[in-house]
Amino acid sequence: MTTQDSQPTPSLEENILKILTRDSAKTLSAPEVAQAIAPEADWHSLLMPIRRAAVALAQAGRLVIYRKGKPADPLDFRGVYRLGLPRQD
Repeated sequence: MTTQDSQPTPSLEENILKILTRDSAKTLSAPEVAQAIAPEADWHSLLMPIRRAAVALAQAGRLVIYRKGKPADPLDFRGVYRLGLPRQD
């Protein structure tokens, strides 16, 4: 029996944070995050999982959900939103 070096697949939450860390001064929309995660695949199917992961990360204080340029309540937002890392002001 042979063993293979397999690295665990990063979770969706880890992928979102990794993408946001690339340019921490910038916010990204859910479609931008989805396209970064799956550039060659059908990224539309990732939109709802990204929203759920973003809510969980926002509740944990690891990212901020923005609506119309202002931080939104992660449990009560609708429509177009953007994701960003918490500011270290």
